[in-house]
Amino acid sequence: MLRGAFEWWRRRTGALTTNFAEAGGFFRSGPDVDRPDLQFHFVVGKLVDHGRKTVFGHGYSFHVCLLRPKSRGSVTLASADPAAAPRIDPNFLAERADVDVLVRGFKAMRRILAQRALAGHGARELATSASAQSDAEIEAFIRAHADTIYHPVGTCRMGRGALDVVDAELRVHGVDALRVVDASIMPSIVSGNTNAPTIMIAEKASVMIAEANHPPEPTAMTVPDYYGAEAQR
Repeated sequence: MLRGAFEWWRRRTGALTTNFAEAGGFFRSGPDVDRPDLQFHFVVGKLVDHGRKTVFGHGYSFHVCLLRPKSRGSVTLASADPAAAPRIDPNFLAERADVDVLVRGFKAMRRILAQRALAGHGARELATSASAQSDAEIEAFIRAHADTIYHPVGTCRMGRGALDVVDAELRVHGVDALRVVDASIMPSIVSGNTNAPTIMIAEKASVMIAEANHPPEPTAMTVPDYYGAEAQR
């Protein structure tokens, strides 16, 4: 790492020029699934617990992400103190369908890693996951290690229901001159990273806000009448 840091500082080349998550893909967990429901992340390093744990030696990592979880979490007040942090419950894996898709994704990940292009490097699976072989063992491993992928949405979701926060123009129900413009307005999560959709939401919101404050002037339009002459409407 020290050599890599020095090389990057001197020539902007070397090991530290990687973004580490160098490969990925979208995957259907079964032939009956009409669109990808899993996303794979391949990391050129032994990444454990989001990098919070130090792992020595060379290696690579493969992570499986559930794209459209059915489980729903909640954000509620922890106390009457307005300065207190809210109570956040992601409620991971509450729905059986989420577990089943992740188990299939885990097994698909193993099949990919067993291919000759990767297996030829002689890597060995870490003992923490290698012991999980049956579906029940894989499920137990997932429940013990599954975590966020940093893309929460829906806490200020758009809609007309009692629990929905903003309308179709991102205005907060019952509050004047207040809009929410971020990933929290998504009624459900998109099938992938939320960065680009959030930028699109912001672009759309900027147009709606501008039009609300400065409505466009009506423009004259000419259309031909039945005799070919033009009449101004």
